[in-house]
Amino acid sequence: MAKETAQLADYAASCRYEDIPPDVVERAKQCITDTVAAVIFGYDLPWSRMVVAFAAKNGAGGNSRILGPGALAHAFEMDNLTWPSTGVHPGATLLTSGLAVAQERGIGGRALITAFVAGAEVMIRIGRATKHSNESRGFHAPGTTGPFGAAIACGRLMGFDSERMRNALGIAGSLACGLLEFARAGTGAMVKRLHLGRAAESGVLAASLAEEGFSGPASVLEGEFGFLPVFCGSEFDPHELTDGLADSYATRSIMLKRFPCHITAHTSVQAILDLRTEHGYAAVDVAAIHIAGNDKMARVNNIASPADIMMAQYSIPFCVALAHVRDPRDPRSFDESALREPQIRSLAERVTITIAKERPTPLAALVTVKLKDGRVLTRCVADFKGTPAQPLDRGELREKFLLLTRHCSGEHMNNMFDRLQNLEGESNLDWIGACPQ
Repeated sequence: MAKETAQLADYAASCRYEDIPPDVVERAKQCITDTVAAVIFGYDLPWSRMVVAFAAKNGAGGNSRILGPGALAHAFEMDNLTWPSTGVHPGATLLTSGLAVAQERGIGGRALITAFVAGAEVMIRIGRATKHSNESRGFHAPGTTGPFGAAIACGRLMGFDSERMRNALGIAGSLACGLLEFARAGTGAMVKRLHLGRAAESGVLAASLAEEGFSGPASVLEGEFGFLPVFCGSEFDPHELTDGLADSYATRSIMLKRFPCHITAHTSVQAILDLRTEHGYAAVDVAAIHIAGNDKMARVNNIASPADIMMAQYSIPFCVALAHVRDPRDPRSFDESALREPQIRSLAERVTITIAKERPTPLAALVTVKLKDGRVLTRCVADFKGTPAQPLDRGELREKFLLLTRHCSGEHMNNMFDRLQNLEGESNLDWIGACPQ
């Protein structure tokens, strides 16, 4: 029987649009739409401009527009991931790489959707197989899993057979990278944005080399010195690589973010919004806040005094404090003035986080707000709008799309949104870009 890497390559090379269930196609289109909005918002951020300038200066040119490398999609913590989390960011790695190839080669929407689903099915399974142990060893998981998904998406658009797809995966394994030291050092968080861009770029490189006949190890995932043993040590499950392949679609687990902050903060921020709506209290009324959540919330994202806005988005105390003062759904709330606002900084320092003994879901948070008048308010949030259990409907997705792109022409953005909802009928994708041409 073929090993796991070969089975994944065989699946990706043979999957067809006609075989993908309609709800999976819809989920893929939602993720693509969400990612386009995230890129358009992220395009003009300072760190994004650095990446765009570098690409313009050093790129070879071509037909692909700078919708944005993955660094732009991940530029402001608005891009999608999975629920439960598997350490992958589907849109930032699969759309940006796949769209670059599709635009360069004049490929249409149906093929892009197929490539996206193929990449998601492989990449999410690789993420599941890691059991998050790559992050516990200090790697930023999306930077390590992303090259595999992007290589699959690009290989699919390039018409790869199983052998070339295996080689693309084999090459991608040597391009996996991304360190979490930015979270420990409290400085240099721009590199977090870079990890997804490098992952997408690496997938394009891996597929392009494989197309030319370049080879990579056929056991890159499960081999003795393959991705799982090297990045995860002894804590991984190779069975997850192929479990339910072609039958149970991992694409259904894609989750769209509600807030422009790290996913570990979402349940706590939602709890604050719920409590403020129910009880009508303000930031000045709060004495202290306690959050009981998972290990990562307590040990990694428990940053009371973030040094810059990127670390602020990574900080649960900051995000919870901001939700008392500004609209946490609007990425424009997370600007430099928020970082300096005394009320937000003071409240963030009064947030404590501990590890909960029991949680109904991996990201569930039990939030307790102690008010100065003696009242104690409690709310447990296990999921939120955007998760597979509570997906955004088309109206809610349009609302988020237009919120992120409101600096652009409303007519143009509404038209782009509508066309993305019918992506399978588009024969040319040159109209998708960060700004109208």
